[in-house]
Amino acid sequence: MPISISISGKGGSGKTTLTALFLKYLIENTNNTILVVDADPAINMPDVLGVKIERTVGDVVNEFKKRLEKETLFSKPEMLELLVQETLIEAEKFDLLVMGRTEGKGCYCYVNAVLRKILDSLAKNYDIVLMDMEAGLEHLSRRVDANVDYLVITVDPSKMGFSTARKLIEMVRSSEDVAIKKIYIVGNLFKDEEMIRKFCEELNVSYGGVVPYDENIQKYNLEGKSLLELPTESPAVVAAKRIVKRILEL
Repeated sequence: MPISISISGKGGSGKTTLTALFLKYLIENTNNTILVVDADPAINMPDVLGVKIERTVGDVVNEFKKRLEKETLFSKPEMLELLVQETLIEAEKFDLLVMGRTEGKGCYCYVNAVLRKILDSLAKNYDIVLMDMEAGLEHLSRRVDANVDYLVITVDPSKMGFSTARKLIEMVRSSEDVAIKKIYIVGNLFKDEEMIRKFCEELNVSYGGVVPYDENIQKYNLEGKSLLELPTESPAVVAAKRIVKRILEL
């Protein structure tokens, strides 16, 4: 089974950037096969990684829902699985699956259940699965990442950042359907580690580390350059290296 890492937190806390930094370290320092899952409907990961996409899982699911509405006897999960696999982007040193956004309202329990099975099936082909989750708590309530090895919660210097992290931890601990081996807190844009360390102690979770402000990240984002091209001496890259090694005990 692969090692799975889910990166979560409030919107704007740095989840996507941290995922990209984790990926950069892994592809440069290990021989692991890696699947990156962009589970945020905002779809920022392709831009951050410099990857072009034509179709998301959401697009496929929307088409599949319409077929279900027209063909009541149509219930072939293997068809959906095949369509989803067609959206998988094979980059040079990693694969990327972009979930995107689905249309309409209401409960699509059947489709969600099939999607979870597809993710489980795909994950078996990799050594590491990195998941950039949508902001907030809903992904846990929908059990998108209910069974991961490491839940990494990003916290920015804001009251809402800490509040969202606290709620995520409470949800994990109160749910019988969520089985996460270890929770880490990572502070983003913090100058001092002490506040994050104290927060981890208060909630009895593991300290991941702190990513400092890095002007290179802002520069690369504005210029549309992949964060995978950041120089190895860049402050955020150096910090991410320590964090990944701590989490994976490398």
